[in-house]
Amino acid sequence: MSRKKISTTIYVTPEQNDRLKLLHERTKVPVAVYIREGIDLVLRHYQHILPGQLPLDGGPLESTLLDDRRTPDEKSAAGNKK
Repeated sequence: MSRKKISTTIYVTPEQNDRLKLLHERTKVPVAVYIREGIDLVLRHYQHILPGQLPLDGGPLESTLLDDRRTPDEKSAAGNKK
């Protein structure tokens, strides 16, 4: 994941911490990677209750924003030009 990351603080239980550390020791994958993967799983699971969200997969942000600003007639005309 090459995109810029934002620092945040989370609290985990001692058991979660122990298991994440053990997983890291066995796989050499940083704990932060597993936490981000867990967040992605939760967001994907609840995507149906997050209407209007931008793509979480790093899709084309600019074109999504531009599409949202156009009227239905403008979108139709752009579709006919393709």
